[in-house]
Amino acid sequence: MIKVSIIGGSGYAGGEVARLLLAHPHAELAQVTSEAHVGEYLYNVHPNLRGRTKIQFTTPEQLQPCDVLFLALPHGEAQKRIEQFAALAPRLVDLSADFRLRNLHAYQKWYGAAHRAPSWLGKFVYGLPELHRDAIRNAQYISGVGCNATASILALLPLVRANLLDPSREIIVDIKVGSSEGGNAPSLASHHPERSGAVRTFAAVGHRHTGEVEQELGLTNVYLSITSIEMVRGVLATAHCFLKPETAEKDLWRAYRATYRAESFVRIVKDKTGIHRYPDPKILAGSNYADVGFQVDEATGRAVALCAIDNLMKGAAGSAVQAMNVMCGFDERAGLEFPGLHPI
Repeated sequence: MIKVSIIGGSGYAGGEVARLLLAHPHAELAQVTSEAHVGEYLYNVHPNLRGRTKIQFTTPEQLQPCDVLFLALPHGEAQKRIEQFAALAPRLVDLSADFRLRNLHAYQKWYGAAHRAPSWLGKFVYGLPELHRDAIRNAQYISGVGCNATASILALLPLVRANLLDPSREIIVDIKVGSSEGGNAPSLASHHPERSGAVRTFAAVGHRHTGEVEQELGLTNVYLSITSIEMVRGVLATAHCFLKPETAEKDLWRAYRATYRAESFVRIVKDKTGIHRYPDPKILAGSNYADVGFQVDEATGRAVALCAIDNLMKGAAGSAVQAMNVMCGFDERAGLEFPGLHPI
């Protein structure tokens, strides 16, 4: 049994990490910090945890050494105190974007500021086990994943690995997201009369997660557009791309099966009948699964690759705990086997 703590546990992602760790067979949740809620019970902020724990929020200064420390701070904060955090635990999992990009210039390009701890960028492994399982197994420091990047990467990964994409054509990824992607801080955009019923594009070009997709897939011709819709949890990435000549649907079947056959949390969803013929984020709420699918127009060489996830799970806390499992030598599925609900 390992001792695990969370810095910044009052946000949505931190709350999900706490929920998962409280039910984890090999982890004891020791402490959770929140500067705004010191002394309050976790369930005062995360009411779904009522009856599951009597842990109270502490300050970061009250944190005791532990085996694994999760950092669930706003972007830009972990890099300011990374030396301090690393002194508290031999293994760190950072859910923010601070250590996702390995290239210093790429970080400055996508986040518009100089990195405060550039010497640490090369120490972190990108925390998507489907890509970096072996590296995570031997790592001390794991970076979180961007939810939109995760969905985009998992949709396109089989096509990249099988070398099926036409490199001369652009890849456009249209991404629909739920309101929880904006975090728990209220704003005009999250005000109910403004948010309810909205289909609102908020990043037509230049979304920061593009940098992760480029880095992890080795692409330079991928472009993301993000639209918020009437949904609390979930991401649906719809990637429009073109295939090399003579590529048939059977080639995509072969590529997707080869890539995901042994993956515990990636499922191929491609049926000819019914209402769930393609991935749907609604049925993934609370689960760590990623559902992928595709459709091919062989006459034009156009393909549509899809991936649905829960942004707070496979796009954040779920992948983080999955990476912890790999890093610590546990069953990769430990604490993550909830399949979602239907209907919901």
